[in-house]
This record gives sequence, C-alpha cells and structure tokens, in this order.
Amino acid sequence: MLNLALDPDFGSQLGKGIGAIALYAIVGLVLILLGFYAIDWTTPGKLSELVRTGKPNAVVVTSAGLVSMAFIIVVAIVSSATDLTAGLITSLVYGLIGIVVQVVAVRIVEWATRIDIGTMIQSEKYSPASTVVAAAHLALGLIVAVAIS
Repeated sequence: MLNLALDPDFGSQLGKGIGAIALYAIVGLVLILLGFYAIDWTTPGKLSELVRTGKPNAVVVTSAGLVSMAFIIVVAIVSSATDLTAGLITSLVYGLIGIVVQVVAVRIVEWATRIDIGTMIQSEKYSPASTVVAAAHLALGLIVAVAIS
C-alpha cells in the first residue's frame, strides 16, 4: 500500500530550509558586493562607471572578478559547518579571507605581467591583455576556493 502522508515535522524542516537559503543568499550577496568593491578599490579607475559606460576591458575584468568571488563564496558555504549559525559565520569568515587573498594575489599577477591595468580598463577598444587579467582572476579564485575546502 502506498503511503502519501508527510512526515509530521515536514513543515518545520521546510521552513528551516527556506530560512537557511535566505540567510546564505544574504551572506553571499554581501560578500559579492564586498568583493566587487575590493576589486574596484584596488583597480585604477572607477569600475562601476567604466562598466556602466561599456568599456570592454573593464567589463571583462570585472565580470571575471565577480565570478571568481562567487567560486570562493560557494565553496565557503559548501565547506561551512552543518549548524546554521556556525555555517553562516564560517561562510562569512572564509569568504572575507578568500576575497582578501584573491584580490592581493591578482594584483601581484598584474604586477608580475607588467600590465598597465589602469590604462587598459579605461580604453574604448578591447585589449587581449584584459583576458590575461580575467584569467588570473578566475584561476586565483578557483585556487582560493579549493584551499577553503
């Protein structure tokens, strides 16, 4: 015989799951915003304005930076404790540390390659060097994300 009855605490578990999703989404959004401002702060020029006005190199570099930050945040959440409060705290801490490490590491790679990032991101014309900077963002974001796990 098929039993279609739900577990008595199904509603409670569902509510906790929805609450956890909302809280992790808030932590993720805060970390993405902090990551964006960290990239903006450490990159010459006002990235938000350069992206808004369609500077192709600024768009490439910023997009890669945001995706790399997302790698770090996702792995921080996945690696966090199973207890919701502890999980939120560890996600936030791992995410913040990951953002700092990733931003510093990308700046070192930019220095080592001698790319004039300030001039490049302000250019109206696409520069292949922006792909190198974007690749550095993505590669280092993945490295930091795996280090968290």
